[in-house]
Amino acid sequence: MRKIGILYGMENTFPPAFVDEINRRNVPDVVAEHIRIGGVKMAEPSGYAVILDRISQDIDFYRAYLKNAVLSGTKVINNPFWWTADDKFFNYALASKMGVAIPNTVILPHHEHPPGTTDRSMRNLMFPLNWQEIFEYIGFPAFLKPYDGGGWKHVYKVHDAEELWEKYNQTGDLCMTLQSSVEFDDYFRCYVVGQKKVHIMRYDPRAPHAERYVKNGPPIDPAMQARLEGDCLKICQALGYDLNTVEFACEKGIPYAIDFMNPAPDADIHSVGEENFHWIVNAMADYCIELALDNTPPQTEFRWNRFLNG
Repeated sequence: MRKIGILYGMENTFPPAFVDEINRRNVPDVVAEHIRIGGVKMAEPSGYAVILDRISQDIDFYRAYLKNAVLSGTKVINNPFWWTADDKFFNYALASKMGVAIPNTVILPHHEHPPGTTDRSMRNLMFPLNWQEIFEYIGFPAFLKPYDGGGWKHVYKVHDAEELWEKYNQTGDLCMTLQSSVEFDDYFRCYVVGQKKVHIMRYDPRAPHAERYVKNGPPIDPAMQARLEGDCLKICQALGYDLNTVEFACEKGIPYAIDFMNPAPDADIHSVGEENFHWIVNAMADYCIELALDNTPPQTEFRWNRFLNG
């Protein structure tokens, strides 16, 4: 029997719906279940053909378990090796190299020394920073946000240098980016599954959390839809993510990709709505079954880059 497991945290709607959808289909030799983990023996197979990971970004034990599972042939969504090495600043740079519209972005040093370091650890760092050059490149308003964060935590919109420094002073030892603000007139959040399926959702990040997914919005212009789909696939294929959301803030007809490192995206029915919820449940069920039935042999060359490439 080929088992598909899901690893999750506080979610209550997506995990059971995902498991039930796979089992409802009665695919021969395929079953889905909620994973239970005890102590993990090194190099021992996990027993799963596929694992859908929704929580290891927050729990190191789970991340180690998943990398150990990959070592013995389990297909993990998303690749825990790549996700471990990834950050949003690199993603912005990579997407810009591929021709995706990205707002001007700079990475800033930690405001406070990271634990275990002192000013002597920072002797290669320019002080003071070349703030005027940064301001000319970014402009105002701008967004100050963590280089590898998520969930809109520690995100600040700043309108001038004084406000920037006020917020920067609150960031402690977080590594932050400063990004030009897109004064958007339209906004989209897109599910991307298996690096081949795209589901575009109108989204309003300024609304209360439970109301951000726009219901019954106007139709999307075909040219805009084609560009959104193309950019989504380009980004996720380059990053190697089989589940992701890509967010676009559109200004004067240009969709700027502003957030696309979301490998455990929101899939709760109460926030995304029934239509979007059923799409992601079915798309992930389709993809995980496809992977479970894939007879590609596991890795036989144990090199770090082979696990990154999948």
